[in-house]
Amino acid sequence: MRVRLGRGFGWLWSAYAVSTYGTWIAFGAFPLIAVRVLHSPAFAVSLLEAAGLAVAAMVAFSLGPWVEHRAKRPVMIAMDLIRFAAMASVPIAYVLGVLSYGQLLVVSVVSGTAGIAFTAASGAYLKYLVPSDHLLVANGRFEGTSWVATAVGPPLGGALIGLLGPVVTVMADALSYLLSALGVLRIRGGDVAAPRDRATRWRGADLLGGWRFILRDRALRRLFLNSILVSGLIMATVPLLSVLLLGQYHFPAWQYGLAFGIPALGGFVGARLSARLVTRYGRHRVMSVSGWLRSLFPLGLTFVRPGIPGLLTVIIVEGLLITSMGVFNPIYATERLQRTPADHTAQVLSTWSAISKLLQAALMVIWGILATLTSPLAAITMSGVLLLATPLLLPKRIHLANKTAPGPSWTPSSTACGPGAGR
Repeated sequence: MRVRLGRGFGWLWSAYAVSTYGTWIAFGAFPLIAVRVLHSPAFAVSLLEAAGLAVAAMVAFSLGPWVEHRAKRPVMIAMDLIRFAAMASVPIAYVLGVLSYGQLLVVSVVSGTAGIAFTAASGAYLKYLVPSDHLLVANGRFEGTSWVATAVGPPLGGALIGLLGPVVTVMADALSYLLSALGVLRIRGGDVAAPRDRATRWRGADLLGGWRFILRDRALRRLFLNSILVSGLIMATVPLLSVLLLGQYHFPAWQYGLAFGIPALGGFVGARLSARLVTRYGRHRVMSVSGWLRSLFPLGLTFVRPGIPGLLTVIIVEGLLITSMGVFNPIYATERLQRTPADHTAQVLSTWSAISKLLQAALMVIWGILATLTSPLAAITMSGVLLLATPLLLPKRIHLANKTAPGPSWTPSSTACGPGAGR
């Protein structure tokens, strides 16, 4: 039986879907622009990704407490509009003939910072909008949407790039954020904001609130360490794959998009099966098996070669990896929300995102140097070997058996009702 999550969730889901489709249509656009338009070397492409992540993450540490004490829908709308303006500046600069590597860096930082704030606000709002026992279903729908967009977006983006150039897909991404803001604006009903004692000043220690809460909960701590290491090691290879496939192996743009589009269908299947597998086999078993599998398959990228065999290798390896992630991610996201009190959710999510992005940035730089000293394929292989150890950090059954976080000790803000309230 299909679970009904309400009209408000429907609009939030729609906003997420349209921005996700835009993001995946523009998949690889910045590295492609850096490689083919600005003629940047491998290290510069890695630095482009890393610098945006690092600066955005450092700024985002102050966003957690700020988001926590504000109505969440206005924050989401504002962040979408900021990302729209930043991304739209790229095609405008390209048309005017003034696009530069520096601008790509600035846009990466601005959009990354706004993305962290949006994620923190939307996660806190989802916890308010959906009952706790339906969070796995809700996260499964988000995850399934993400993988369908991943399947459709890159091939479509690759076709658009082949016909009209990479900046067209960046403009499509910009417009998707504008549509997302309109979707969030359509949500009716209450909003949520943790109250702040007016007599208490903001303190620097507030920036560490999310970090302290993660460290206190053993299951969250292990999930955190596992997730940031896995995402960091995988993301460190993304720019190198772009250089390897587009630069050294000369894959056409449509093949590059196809290599990452088709495997995403496995993520959709995994997301649809996630809740059913948990019901049948239990949360811990499904999380452990899928967590081990998602750390095993990336090593298969060692065997990527030029031509059709290389294309098939990428499709198979990425397909197995993404199917495992499709099962794992909704369980992990639900566990994180259920173990976090409502009045700490935004801080935990922003801290989680910020530290994850800082590590990704550091590893991208390190792997860029490794690729320069050795080769992109050798650096990708090193990442695959290290990933094999990350499942040892997954929570054990006894850690997950602890009680979930209590509900909020405050009521939703009555002054933040309706679209645009508290703006």
